[in-house]
Amino acid sequence: TESRYRRHGGNLTTRSTELGSAVTGLSLTTALPASTTIKKSVVLSSESRKELAKQATVTKEERRAQIDGRHRYLISRLADGLDLSEEQVEETIISDDKSQLIEQFFAPSGLKKLLFFYQDVLQQKLNASSRSDWSTNSLPQKKLFITMGSTEAFTGTCAFFLRTSDEVITASNVSQEVNFGMFDCTNGSILQGMEFFLSQIMIPALKSQRNWGAVKEGLKNSQIQEFLYTVDKFVGTLSSSRQNIEYKIQLTKVDIDIYVRNLQNPSDYITAG
Repeated sequence: TESRYRRHGGNLTTRSTELGSAVTGLSLTTALPASTTIKKSVVLSSESRKELAKQATVTKEERRAQIDGRHRYLISRLADGLDLSEEQVEETIISDDKSQLIEQFFAPSGLKKLLFFYQDVLQQKLNASSRSDWSTNSLPQKKLFITMGSTEAFTGTCAFFLRTSDEVITASNVSQEVNFGMFDCTNGSILQGMEFFLSQIMIPALKSQRNWGAVKEGLKNSQIQEFLYTVDKFVGTLSSSRQNIEYKIQLTKVDIDIYVRNLQNPSDYITAG
């Protein structure tokens, strides 16, 4: 038997050693089934997600611990204006990556505006129908988030806070120093939202205002009257522009082949012209 191995396959010990070396030289990815490698990657990915979720929870609780009367004032205004619970708004604020803008708004000589968008955004939803199916679907969902107003498209409702002084915002003066308002664009038209905001909210508020600071005459003052007239005129121009855009003339493409098909010589072109 041993001589047969020597004749056909060489030395039995040498062949066994070569076979072992060949197997040892294979990479782990090649030696293991593809499904094993995929499962390993999924396990690592799952561990990473858990670690990120843990870090996010710690950050959120740190931010929650810093909430004071100033934040409560903002939360209550947002909840009332957007028909949300204060718990929902609080969770949004402590989960938002731009939550530092709130502290910059409260600081002395800080930001003059703080904006929130409440609108449909695409959310990634994990398809957990099976353990091996890790595909995601993008679904529109209402979301409240902090924004600078320059990067995200505005398609829903904007809730804003404005401050008119450089004083530090405290729990005792936040209601006097900070003004709250909302701007609606849920119908998809920013111009119409602006027109409604000015004509139905701002102008009536200005015309009913009694205290104009250093201007003692109030609405009887000629400068105040000129200012209100200018605002009224601007709203009229805005409305006219919006209507022109909405009812603009749309040109349809014309198939000119039917007109030039029978033109054979210069006189035909002259006649057609």
